[in-house]
Amino acid sequence: MLPTPLHPFRPRLLDALQGYNRQRFTTDLGAGITVGIVALPLALAFGIASGVKPEQGLITAIVAGFLISALGGSQVQIGGPAGAFIVIVYGIIERYGFTNLLISTALAGMLMFLLGLFKLGALIRYIPVSIVIGFTNGIAVLIALSQLRDLLGLQVEKMPGEFFAQLQTLAANIGSLNPHALAVGLVCVAGLAVWPRLFAKGSPLPPRTLEYLPLRFAARMPAPIVALVTLTAAAWWWQLPVETIGSRFGELPRGLPHFDLPPITWASAQQLVIPTITIALLGAVESLLCARVADGMADAKRPFKRHDPNQELMAQGVANAVVPFFGGIPATGTIARTVTNVRAGATSPVSGIVHAFTLLLILLVAAPLASLVPLAALAGILMFVAWNMFEGHQFARLRQFSAGYRLLMVGTFVLTIVFDLTVAVQVGLVLSCVFFIWRMGTLFSVKPRADDGTAALPVGVAVFELYGSLFFGAVGKIEALPDTLAPGTHTVVLDMQRLVLMDSSGLDALEQMHRTLQRQGTALWLAQVNEQPLAMMRRAGFEQALGAARIVPTVQAALSS
Repeated sequence: MLPTPLHPFRPRLLDALQGYNRQRFTTDLGAGITVGIVALPLALAFGIASGVKPEQGLITAIVAGFLISALGGSQVQIGGPAGAFIVIVYGIIERYGFTNLLISTALAGMLMFLLGLFKLGALIRYIPVSIVIGFTNGIAVLIALSQLRDLLGLQVEKMPGEFFAQLQTLAANIGSLNPHALAVGLVCVAGLAVWPRLFAKGSPLPPRTLEYLPLRFAARMPAPIVALVTLTAAAWWWQLPVETIGSRFGELPRGLPHFDLPPITWASAQQLVIPTITIALLGAVESLLCARVADGMADAKRPFKRHDPNQELMAQGVANAVVPFFGGIPATGTIARTVTNVRAGATSPVSGIVHAFTLLLILLVAAPLASLVPLAALAGILMFVAWNMFEGHQFARLRQFSAGYRLLMVGTFVLTIVFDLTVAVQVGLVLSCVFFIWRMGTLFSVKPRADDGTAALPVGVAVFELYGSLFFGAVGKIEALPDTLAPGTHTVVLDMQRLVLMDSSGLDALEQMHRTLQRQGTALWLAQVNEQPLAMMRRAGFEQALGAARIVPTVQAALSS
């Protein structure tokens, strides 16, 4: 029976539950509740920033978060709406409408599932790190730009999706700046930066004060929740004239919406190829990068089993295929929440499932309170997210890398901002391939050898050593070889011991060189041919055309023939 090329669907949860006990459940329960609390303001903020209602970000975190944890290939990854998707989702809604966003998300989920099913998860790792850094920094800039309206409290009905149009809109409405909103946003950013440092090593607080029970409890509270609660309470108490979730979107519904099928047709699917590929590509890259970060956080007490990239992609695919039927937006693995999950002591995907139920409970019980949240506070949270996403030190290190690396990273960064992620990644991948081909072509060389290592070469004999890979990017060096021969050369020996690879273009160049030498009355010999080039020569019939006797194990054998 032939082995199937398909990857078996086996969630990591099944393995994690073997030997599961009450102690591990208690730990996972605490971690899940902690992550759920952290995820609440982020889910609301990501939903609003993406151009949808806040409850749709929360629904995405609940539904997709549950499915990704229950079906995924990582023990501790937390899924949900991500900052990287904000710009993409907003642009798709602007260009195609919300209904088509749902269709694109469902189709992208199917595509991601197929990538995992056919074991293509490892291919995502082949995207050069310079491209990943470039578009991550570009997305960070766009997230910050998209939040300036709410941070400044500008009276703008709707922000455009295009970069230069956003700048123009912000500049045209800067006169409507709301100082109260700006104050709320800046206090939020400052609080997010300062809060963790108050309880960390080297805290400015007196050591004894940290022993008090209220402060010990406060130290465990996530900074986004502290900012959200305190600023909401302050805005309500002082009746600050700032826009809130309720004033823009109304009260959040209590509970999940009914399962509803978006109207998917073949005509609409054909128009949504680019958005579908964009969502699938970004979701796959983000989720697998996040899973790799989680793997690196394993320790002796919690030795996480390395994530299964194909199973993770299948879980991401299921989540993104299902969440649109509840009105949700694209989801992926989220680094901030996953890191929080690990640091909170999570040992299995159970913590991610608990995180989803925690959010559901909050939605059922505390939905009316969310209407009081100032949008400027959510903008401050996203500004802080964008600041953490932006890796400015990578630009400072550019001088240490090659010109190709610099062009790829800066080019992807600029294209992500000015155009979109799809264009940036497409151009980046094409350029990276071109640079790789050029680099590999420069590594291939044809060097003449003065002697065979034991005695002088006979008159009229030339020996050349081939180094590297003879492929389409390096064939010019072989084609030019006959023109470099000295007059009276009757034998050419190619020492192929260091030729590790040859493609069909390389073989064609070798055949053309053989024909050119034949016309000149020069015999061609091949010595120490490796397995891959020799197998290709045999399949193409070149061994027979050259003559099997002229393919010898050593250079000395060719010289003595």
